[in-house]
Amino acid sequence: MSLTRRQVTTAALAAVPLAVAAAPSASAHGSRRPRARTLHIAGDSTAAQKYADAAPETGWGMALPYFLNRTVDVANHAVNGRSSKSFIDEGRLDAILAAIRPGDLLLVQFGHNDSKSEDPARYTEPWTTYQDHLRQYVDGARARGARPLLATSVERRRFSADGTAQRSLGEYPAALRALAAEEGVALLDIEALSLALWQELGPEETKKYFNWTATEQDNTHFNPPGAIAVARLVARELLRRRVLLSRDVRRLKDEIPESWITWPEA
Repeated sequence: MSLTRRQVTTAALAAVPLAVAAAPSASAHGSRRPRARTLHIAGDSTAAQKYADAAPETGWGMALPYFLNRTVDVANHAVNGRSSKSFIDEGRLDAILAAIRPGDLLLVQFGHNDSKSEDPARYTEPWTTYQDHLRQYVDGARARGARPLLATSVERRRFSADGTAQRSLGEYPAALRALAAEEGVALLDIEALSLALWQELGPEETKKYFNWTATEQDNTHFNPPGAIAVARLVARELLRRRVLLSRDVRRLKDEIPESWITWPEA
C-alpha cells in the first residue's frame, strides 16, 4: 500500500523522540534550565542510528552527543540509503521542519547515495538537481528561524597501491562547497577532514575504524572507533566555524570509551 506524503510525515514525526539525545530539563536544585538548542541531522547511513541487529555498525550521529554539552541536544533523523532527493520525497524533511524551532540547527550531509545513477529514486546530478534539493533544506530551515549547515560527505576507506587515500565521491563535495558559498551557509568540510585522517592512519590502521568483521569488509560504514573519530571532526568544525561556542562542546581531546556506544533494539 502506498502512503500519502501526510501519512509519511506523521509517521516520521512520531519517531522523532526516539532519535533525540537530550539532557534532563531540570538541574539538581529543581530549577528548569533554559531550552537547549536542537541540532537536527539529515543524512544517510554514515550518520544514522543503528540498532542491535546491525552492531557493531555505528553512525557518527550516535557518537556526536558525547562531544556536546547540555546546551545542545541532538535529533538524528539520518536514515540508511537515503539521498538528498529520496529523503525529501519520503516526507522526512517535512517531518524535521514540523519539529524544528527558531534557534535550532539543521546539519545536512548527503552525497553517497545521490551518485547512484542506476536508481532514479535517489540519483541527483551534482551541479543541478543535487544543489536544487539541498536548497530545500537551507530554505526550509531559514523560513523557520533555524540555521542550516551543509557538510560534505565523509570519505570511504579507499587507498591506491602506494597507500594514498583516494577520493570516492566525485563532484558532489565540490558542488556542495559551491552551494554553501553561494547561499552563505556554514560549511563543514568533513570530506576533506576525513580524507586527511584516513591518510594519516594508513591502509591497515583504518580497518579498525570501519565495519570490518569476520564476515564483512565494509569500507563505507563505521564501527564505534570510526564513528567517534568522525563525530569528533564534526564537533571541532562546529566550534571552528563558530556555529557552537566553547561552552557547547566537550571532550574534544579526550578518549571516548567504545562501551559508551549502544545499539537499542529496533
